[in-house]
Amino acid sequence: MLVILQVISRFIAKPLTSVAMDYVIRRLTAADEQILWEMLYQALRTSEGGPPREVVRQPEFARYVEGWGRPNDAGFVAHDTANGQLLGAVWIRQVSDQPNAPPDLAFGVKPGLRRLGIGAALLTQLVKAYPEQSTISIRASAKNPAVRLYERFGFKIVSQGEGSVTMRRQV
Repeated sequence: MLVILQVISRFIAKPLTSVAMDYVIRRLTAADEQILWEMLYQALRTSEGGPPREVVRQPEFARYVEGWGRPNDAGFVAHDTANGQLLGAVWIRQVSDQPNAPPDLAFGVKPGLRRLGIGAALLTQLVKAYPEQSTISIRASAKNPAVRLYERFGFKIVSQGEGSVTMRRQV
């Protein structure tokens, strides 16, 4: 009994940390390609750190951003209203050459700002703004905690590879 109370008191004694943040979400424009390069890099970062910045220029990643502003490129970006800091972005783009392939979703929130609702707000905005996108595909690391967020938005795992999952959302 004493051990249980000590564990409970340790959790109660810790102050709950909360970041109050006002932010604005706006549509991405063709002029936002640099923002997307940054967010693509941020999406690859984990709590352990991130890869070298130049990794985003590799074809398997660059296809999500390079030449942003093509027909059907769409998405949203979140900025802190107080200082303009970039917080996160979500976007869809047709990356496959297959004629009936769904657009891929790319999504990133800066690591220190994850799990504060910014990602959920961005995904909500995207889903509401583009209801005609009945099928959207995303590839993520199987260990990525965002997989649970995608599931909350109706994404289902359609295939699993070594360390990754492909998810699809059909409305």
